[in-house]
Amino acid sequence: MVKSVADVEDVWLSVERIKKISDRVVAFGPFGMGLDAILTWIPGLGTIYTVGAGAWLVILGLRVKAGPGTLARMLGYLTIDTVTGTVPIAGDAIDALFPGHLLAAKALQKHIESTHWIEMSEREAREQGLYDTHREEMKQDRKLKRVVYLDG
Repeated sequence: MVKSVADVEDVWLSVERIKKISDRVVAFGPFGMGLDAILTWIPGLGTIYTVGAGAWLVILGLRVKAGPGTLARMLGYLTIDTVTGTVPIAGDAIDALFPGHLLAAKALQKHIESTHWIEMSEREAREQGLYDTHREEMKQDRKLKRVVYLDG
């Protein structure tokens, strides 16, 4: 689990790297290709990369306490990405065009950006009379959807 805002930022940067390496090494306007699309043409290797990068995204999601909806959305994108790559030839072409890692990464980054991260425990916030203040700060910023206390 993340223990500080710096840890959260590190997770966000790791997600960004996976997103770019997997699906955006080369961009053509709104479309892009990455390691996932290239490796999918090598039997076995593409699946290993797809599953490995996808598993790492899910682990990062768990580290930042992503909610069940975010994790389900990520797993949906990653499952489609993995399953399409297992179908011979046509599946490889579809897998090259479906940016599963990119979509899963964006879902996780949206979760991170919509969270009010507090570097103390919830118990400490209540004891110091800051719990309601943190909730109010979240309500005042329309981008924020949740408060997560980092037990640091």
